[in-house]
Amino acid sequence: MTYDLILRGGMCVTPWGRVTADLGILSGKIAAIGVPGGAKAAAEIDARHLAVLPGAIDSQVHFREPGAPHKEDLETGSRAAVLGGVTAVFEMPNTSPPTTTAALLADKLARAKGRMHCDHAFYVGASPDSIADLATLEMLPGAAGVKMFMGSSTGTLLVAEDEPIGRVLRAGRRRMAVHAEDEARLKARKPLARAGDPTSHPEVRDAEAARLATERLILLARGAGRRVHVLHVSTADELPLLAGAKDIATAETTLNHLTLTAPECYERLGTFAQMNPPVRDARHQAALWAAINDGTIDVIGSDHAPHTREEKGGVYPDTPSGMPGVQTLLPLLLTHAAEGRLSLERVVDLTAHGPQRIFGIAGKGRIAAGWDADLTLVDLKRERRIENSWIASRCGWTPYDGFLAKGWPVMTILRGRIVMRDDAVIAEGLGQPIRFVETLGAV
Repeated sequence: MTYDLILRGGMCVTPWGRVTADLGILSGKIAAIGVPGGAKAAAEIDARHLAVLPGAIDSQVHFREPGAPHKEDLETGSRAAVLGGVTAVFEMPNTSPPTTTAALLADKLARAKGRMHCDHAFYVGASPDSIADLATLEMLPGAAGVKMFMGSSTGTLLVAEDEPIGRVLRAGRRRMAVHAEDEARLKARKPLARAGDPTSHPEVRDAEAARLATERLILLARGAGRRVHVLHVSTADELPLLAGAKDIATAETTLNHLTLTAPECYERLGTFAQMNPPVRDARHQAALWAAINDGTIDVIGSDHAPHTREEKGGVYPDTPSGMPGVQTLLPLLLTHAAEGRLSLERVVDLTAHGPQRIFGIAGKGRIAAGWDADLTLVDLKRERRIENSWIASRCGWTPYDGFLAKGWPVMTILRGRIVMRDDAVIAEGLGQPIRFVETLGAV
């Protein structure tokens, strides 16, 4: 047997556990776990002393193109992704203009072709004007599904009232991603923002705003019979609701909510720690970690949302929310695993198996025969400080500058091709649209 690539002796994290084996890759697929004796390959990689993980899938990124290329674009965002061991991303629709038509989705796919270094799909945005088209839009090639904002955030997309939310939920059948904050409560609490004091951000966008919206969403989703995915869950208050709604709702949290803690992060980072929904106090963070370990949380995303230093360096509340994160997703998670907060198997479930299962990604997200050879090779023993100079995002900064990571991605393989090795992108523009089981064969 001759393979295109053999990875020798790596510790592979498979759906059935850790297996030390030679991986044979042929025509972009995993052809063998345990290569037959005497097998040859065009190239071999010595993966001994490395962990071989399925490539991470970051199901929430904002790459800002079109509309704000000074913050980020599809090339720089995807460069950051593969440098961090991420092989696929779902990009959000709140660009300028927002992704609300077939033509605008096609424009993003055209911009991505030959420029994005990882595989990709793009959400279409729910708005009062796009409701009639959502059922068609979500079935288009390259569409990750529908994203709805119940509370205002970056961009102009907003569906805040129960009646239009219900119409959006009934306009399609794929699982829908939702930013769940209650707009009426956000408006009522806006005067609580203290000028120049970002520690007031979690008071303005308080835990009750998130709980109310998640409660409403679950009720409305049940009425519509629509599966939903609640993004960036940030509060202890939402978790019992989500745990009781696993038939209809899945949940994501972010590394920011699991790693940063209020008020310390605002005192140290100022508006550079500002995001929506906010980073909260230790009580909420502890509840999120408990939800990681009891299965209530299904996915971890980065909510990569870059802004320039100049924009973030203004005076709160006249400053944008969001911070970069796709490149630091795996180093942070591996550090949490090294420090005993979760297992390596759970890291893989939250970043690969979980996204594949929830969104029905075709042929990606696991180390198994016949699946795409999307792999991240990780040195679990390597300690290294995250530095702004390492960040490939056009914004050029990270809230984790100086953070000592324990575990580091050293190679990213996309469909059998090495795209990143030792902090260098060595094969560019190979990203392709992600395929989904529910839309295979759809026009």
